[in-house]
Amino acid sequence: MTWEAWLTLAVVLAVLILLIRDLASPAVAVLGGTVTLLAAGVIDARQAFSGFSNPAPITVAALYVIAASVEKTGAMSSLLSRTLGERGYVRRPLTRLLGPAVGASAFLNNTPIVAMAAPQVIRWADRRGVSPSKFLMPLSFGAILGGVITVIGTSTNLVVSGQMQAAGMEPMGFFEIGRIGLPIAAVGLVLLIILTPRLLPARRSVREELTEESRRYTVEMLVSPGGAVDGSTVESAGLRNLSGLFLASLERHGVQVAPVTPDTHLAGNDRLRFVGRAEDVLELQEVRGLRSAEEDHLLDLDDPGIGYFEAVVGVESPLVGATLKGIGFRERYQAAVVAIHRAGQLVEAKLGTEPLRVGDTLILVSDPGFRDRWRNRSDFLLVAGMGATPPTTNRGARWVAGVMAAMVILAAAGLVPILQGSLVAAFLLIAARVITADEARRAVDLEVIGVIAAAFGLAAAVEVSGLADTVAGGMVGFFSGNGEWGVLLGIVLTTVLVTELITNNAAALLMFPIAVASADQVGADPRGFAIAVAVAASASFLTPIGYQTNTMVYGPGGYRFGDYARLGTPLTVVVVAMVVIGVPLIW
Repeated sequence: MTWEAWLTLAVVLAVLILLIRDLASPAVAVLGGTVTLLAAGVIDARQAFSGFSNPAPITVAALYVIAASVEKTGAMSSLLSRTLGERGYVRRPLTRLLGPAVGASAFLNNTPIVAMAAPQVIRWADRRGVSPSKFLMPLSFGAILGGVITVIGTSTNLVVSGQMQAAGMEPMGFFEIGRIGLPIAAVGLVLLIILTPRLLPARRSVREELTEESRRYTVEMLVSPGGAVDGSTVESAGLRNLSGLFLASLERHGVQVAPVTPDTHLAGNDRLRFVGRAEDVLELQEVRGLRSAEEDHLLDLDDPGIGYFEAVVGVESPLVGATLKGIGFRERYQAAVVAIHRAGQLVEAKLGTEPLRVGDTLILVSDPGFRDRWRNRSDFLLVAGMGATPPTTNRGARWVAGVMAAMVILAAAGLVPILQGSLVAAFLLIAARVITADEARRAVDLEVIGVIAAAFGLAAAVEVSGLADTVAGGMVGFFSGNGEWGVLLGIVLTTVLVTELITNNAAALLMFPIAVASADQVGADPRGFAIAVAVAASASFLTPIGYQTNTMVYGPGGYRFGDYARLGTPLTVVVVAMVVIGVPLIW
């Protein structure tokens, strides 16, 4: 290999390590790798920043705005509320849930679909006495499967389409990926319905655990009128840094105050709600001026003055690796964390000093407007109200449905390119005030857009340095005994592995030049190999961190890490087999 290829390999491996170990955000890691190769002269400025002028990231940004409009107007709420029904235990309601989820994911980003459906699934499961774990993971997997039916089903398809265009091919047709994706979605849907009741255990939901164990770590105290802390602030009264306990809320004359800040002044007969370990409750008895409320109150999830929420920490969240105390959670988010749910159980450690991890579900208390403030921010993948009513459909829903239908029909007929169609659709929704400009801006995940744009430069380096040809040659030599199918199997398996370790978009961009070079060396159609990479990069069913929707349901479903492989392994095997067999027959 040339020095350029060796340097590119070293940079790619460094980027992978940074991503796998969460040492830097995906956008920073990928852009840093691209800039390094630009500075070394492996690629020029045009190649390094080609992604910023490619249609893919711009189209993805426009589709984020459209998806946010669907969520805001409740355009899918009535459909989702009717899907589960009241008959059947698992398979029948699962069938009614997954059908619409798969269909909707073909035309919408799957993240808002799961965000809209998950709270309704949890409410339905609580009402029926069924574990939501039987539905949330299949919901995520179904949304992933639906994404491989059309080019706009997931950002990964648009990324590969943009790479195809940059490589001199025709961009991916609207339903082209569906030639292999639709059969995969249909077979995957059947597998989920058959295997879920057998393979997925019934886990306790976050709400169940919180309700059942709340007596262990919820206690209420009253401020004695004229006592030692009457008129003092929370901090001066010594209630700010209690060992294993924190002050979650305050009730004064029937009005709830949450969260309670260090500067909040206490008054006689204030009812203080503390949360923490049962063994630390005795510490409160030593605080002069406080007395027991003489009854343990369970968390009242239906109290209209307080909102209880589940907030899932995602890969891109600034909370990852931080502690609640270190990041100043109360002041930053105007909320107090009641509990942390991780890997199927509640965290027992002192919450304020516990480093947060990807997939943690924070149970927090705040004012009822918390969800609206934070649902479109990268801090949390999912913000769902516990015990909240589902959103209602407003008048803008019909406008959203009409604009989306027009965009899909025109793009599918080839009358309008998907870039222009999505941009016009997003602009119309903003102009019609279905979604405000500020809401549209917050709906766009800049981290994802940054990864997509920056990774084009990294992919260009893999190609122009000769690294793609070298890796492809080794892959062809290893798998050539089985011909085109064997080489394609190697490409697909490698893509599935890489997408579980890093973001699916980055995996697709890195594997694209290798796939095209491999196709050229075995005399196969590079278009088919490119589409195989798009499908394989979306086939993330083995871990809760490989795909965003998997992380979203990790905590709310009460899952453990291994639960994903339990249901995801047979699904992955089937997807890989169908891609390897089907792509050479179709392209």
